[in-house]
Amino acid sequence: MPLVSSTPMLQAARAGGYCIGAFNVHTLEMLQAVVEAAVETESPLIIQSTVGTVKHLGPEYIAAAATVASNLNPRIPIALHLDHCTEFDLIVRCIRAGYTSVMIDASHSPFDDNVAQTKRVVEVAKPAGVNVEAELGKVGGVEDDIVVADNEALMADPDECAAFVELTGVPTLAPAIGTAHGIYKGEPKIDFDRIGRIASKVDVPLVLHGGSGIPEEQVRRCVALGMAKMNVATELRIVFSDAIKAVFAQNPDENDPRKYMVPAKKALKEAAIEKMRLCGSFGKANDFR
Repeated sequence: MPLVSSTPMLQAARAGGYCIGAFNVHTLEMLQAVVEAAVETESPLIIQSTVGTVKHLGPEYIAAAATVASNLNPRIPIALHLDHCTEFDLIVRCIRAGYTSVMIDASHSPFDDNVAQTKRVVEVAKPAGVNVEAELGKVGGVEDDIVVADNEALMADPDECAAFVELTGVPTLAPAIGTAHGIYKGEPKIDFDRIGRIASKVDVPLVLHGGSGIPEEQVRRCVALGMAKMNVATELRIVFSDAIKAVFAQNPDENDPRKYMVPAKKALKEAAIEKMRLCGSFGKANDFR
């Protein structure tokens, strides 16, 4: 089956009380690994690429690879998402290339400007059947070239979230609720009460950014409160890279990429399966048949 919009996937997840894993990939092997994890667990899947990866590989190459994966595995609904993009022209290029979901990140701008930028993207994406994600507040940490210091991270206001969704028509919202991009130095300080208040005021699926390293109990609590999509990036890069480093530690002269990419792919697949388990998405691909 072709790539699908993540909008109905995420609506079903929120209604069903589970979450869909969204995995940032940077190589073909990483893409294959998360697809294999989804097939093995019969989980819906969102493949993500950052702006940096899009500029490195080209959106056309990424979309073509994701489309092949989707066509080869028709029993698994797969969406392709552009994460944390601030450039309207790049968003349009990705949509034209075949992306089925895009994120406009204007969270660093004043509320009215964020509304205007998001509304502009929704007006382009909605007729094409493409999901749009936007962010309110500022999620701390580093995502490609976007850096938010801990003292600059701002929590999303529930009333502003409701107004934002109403004004923009955005079908997916990523509110800042205390998570951070990257690996946590200590225990994440997630504001669960805030998630509940936001979820009570908006009916669109909510997105949990900074899903690497959140303890299992906290992930499950976020999902129960309305988080329907969980982004995972840094943890995957670390697992993938550590597996490659292990090969070179044993054989520093290895020069066959297959010899280190195969174990890296296996390690990433196992990590993705664990995240899908936390999301509660095992077997949920059946919801879309």
